[in-house]
Amino acid sequence: MNDDGLLDLAQRLAKTLTPGDLDHTLSRITAAAVESLPDTDYASITILHSDGRLETAAPTDDLLWGLDAAQYELREGPCYDAAADAVHVAAPDLAHDARFSRYAVSAVAAGIQAQAAIRLFDAPQSRGALNLYARKLGAFSDLGSIGELFRHQAAMAIDYAREIHNLREAVRTRGRIGTAVGIVMERYHLRDDRAFAFLARLSQDGNVKLRDVAERLIATTNG
Repeated sequence: MNDDGLLDLAQRLAKTLTPGDLDHTLSRITAAAVESLPDTDYASITILHSDGRLETAAPTDDLLWGLDAAQYELREGPCYDAAADAVHVAAPDLAHDARFSRYAVSAVAAGIQAQAAIRLFDAPQSRGALNLYARKLGAFSDLGSIGELFRHQAAMAIDYAREIHNLREAVRTRGRIGTAVGIVMERYHLRDDRAFAFLARLSQDGNVKLRDVAERLIATTNG
């Protein structure tokens, strides 16, 4: 793809990957991959959690639930490799790719001739990879700058979604702590600063997050 083509792709991705929560963002990424990347028939996202659990997110077709699960079970395949070890993986001819001989049987039987995967993010608790599936033999032989551009745009969208999530969580937590402070004030006839100090001491003594102390107090009060 020439420079004009890359610029056009970048502009289309910027419009497609609209800000939103994380689930919305992941769904837009897989939809944009099918719409924008050459020869891509289907797409999904693999998330590798810190405990080793693998999870599929935002598949564009139900076919991918089974294909992704096969890769997780076998610990083999482009999406598994990109989530676990590699940054970019391409298999233009799955049927004859010695790296994925066991998984390829399932993929080819489902009509998938080529696959690629691109690492999207590395977070403290998880890694994520974009999985691309094609019915065309020879697809993804040279993603090159197109793949890198898509990865960059998608990573920016995910980072923005995380900021939204963290902000909403902070607001929610602050609201719950405020409710718990109010309960303590009413129950023990304390000023707000003394009520907050009471909750903070419970948190410290029990080695429990202040948010969790507040949640428990609210639950027992409502119960």
